[in-house]
Amino acid sequence: MITWRQGRVLEVLPGWAGALVLQVAVAAEQDSSETSLRALAYPELVGTPVVGDRVLLNATALHRGLGTGGYALVVAVPDRPKAWPTDRDGQAGHLVKARYTPLQPMVLGVDDPEGEHHAALADADSLDGMPVVATDLHSALPAVLAGIRDEAPEARVAYVMSDGGALPLAWSRTVAGLREAGWLACTITAGQAFGGDLEAVTVHTALLAARHVVGADLAVVVQGPGNLGTETRWGFSGVAAGEALNAAAVLDGRPVAGLRVSQADARPRHQGLSHHSRTAFGRVLAHPADLPIPVAFPPSPTGRALCTDRASAVHRPGERPALDACLERVAEQAAELVAEAPHLRAVPVPTQGLLEALRHTPVRLSTMGRGLEDDPAAFVAAAVAGRHAASLLR
Repeated sequence: MITWRQGRVLEVLPGWAGALVLQVAVAAEQDSSETSLRALAYPELVGTPVVGDRVLLNATALHRGLGTGGYALVVAVPDRPKAWPTDRDGQAGHLVKARYTPLQPMVLGVDDPEGEHHAALADADSLDGMPVVATDLHSALPAVLAGIRDEAPEARVAYVMSDGGALPLAWSRTVAGLREAGWLACTITAGQAFGGDLEAVTVHTALLAARHVVGADLAVVVQGPGNLGTETRWGFSGVAAGEALNAAAVLDGRPVAGLRVSQADARPRHQGLSHHSRTAFGRVLAHPADLPIPVAFPPSPTGRALCTDRASAVHRPGERPALDACLERVAEQAAELVAEAPHLRAVPVPTQGLLEALRHTPVRLSTMGRGLEDDPAAFVAAAVAGRHAASLLR
């Protein structure tokens, strides 16, 4: 179940907030020679390794070739106790995350009775109409924010990371870059996810904290990196996007469903409007919500066939035939979804200016290995969700 390795730290490489990248020498599996690999250490969990330290590694995902970013994970620095995190036995709080795993951390929850914010949340029951955007993929987060900032550049935005993907928020270089750029007022980790500015037991209390503790104007709920899918209708972690909007609705927020779209994905189930959005927002979501639909501008005369033509995604400035053709197809698919799911309210949102806004995000845009020029529809669809949510603040 776990592929274990041990090795010696050769070099500490540049990392990002909350994460250290190491080059580690390990014994080769076939003989006594050494090879090296990259490993990731979370100092808050395992301490701070230095060159020469022996480290215990979980290399399971790396060994299997999964999309983990190419890292083994440091489990322990066993020989040097001074490297370990500071003992926090006296720290208030009893919220355990990643429960009953070997690396379960104990944190102070924003909703903990011992915490300073408990009084503000004890009877909190309303978001006071705060817009809440939820979408499927972590890669959509900077695009949603680009749409928000294009419409309302001064808006205070809280990011709620649910636990469908990575549990440590520190895994996300995207969030680290967005925080550094000032695009997020606060991060809140909900459920089994941990490492945010605030910790919450549920998405419900995370949203209430965003409103009543952070004073956010909007919240964006997206799972961490590393979504799971099984090529089945229900077996994908993105179903939680529908549950997040249910939470927003029962708490008197304004639910906004961010569509997952692609013009370049080779898989038919994700071409145009993804089946993930159909299921999460058409079946899981059970309360009224806005469904922002990107509107091609100007209308494309070329038809929908280009929607999956990856080679046509890149085009000369001022021309966007593949993108507009894809958005026209998405509009048709979204109309079919709304007809089947009357709790959804279709909201056409213009896309003018969004490509330019997306080109100026402080972090690299990438979804399933495709960038903005490869799959612009994916990011434009996310950005219109942000643009619409921000328009609700007027």
